[in-house]
Amino acid sequence: MRKVIFVRKSKLLWTVATVFLVAAAGAYVGWRLSDGSAKPASAGAPRVIHLVTGEFVATLDNGKKIEVYRWDPGTVIVPRGEPVELRITGVSGGSHPFIIEGLGITGEVRKGKTAVVRFVAEKAGTYPIICQTHTDALSGGPMVGYIVVQ
Repeated sequence: MRKVIFVRKSKLLWTVATVFLVAAAGAYVGWRLSDGSAKPASAGAPRVIHLVTGEFVATLDNGKKIEVYRWDPGTVIVPRGEPVELRITGVSGGSHPFIIEGLGITGEVRKGKTAVVRFVAEKAGTYPIICQTHTDALSGGPMVGYIVVQ
């Protein structure tokens, strides 16, 4: 005996629309993950990591304006011994001279420009990237990020 199933047109359209939305959401999430800031290295090419300078501004109840600067992302994780290329773009603030403690790296990021830093970390550990302009609360800091080498 054969079974005959009747499906209403409206139910079929909702099912197709739901499947399309789920597929589109999955494609979008996959695209965002594949376009993330850390890209795996291949054949000696460095792992490229994009950072930006960011600024948060708020007004206190008494009307005083406060601001704080940060690196974004604030923490970057890389494998030990792998070539790394940091591309740091200045979005907020005029100038951010920085040091990466423990790696012997210094540089400067200017608003609207991208600074490129290349290194290979041979030793596992956590290496702070510190802006020398924004070192404490009075200067909108501390502006500290971390490079974690595993």
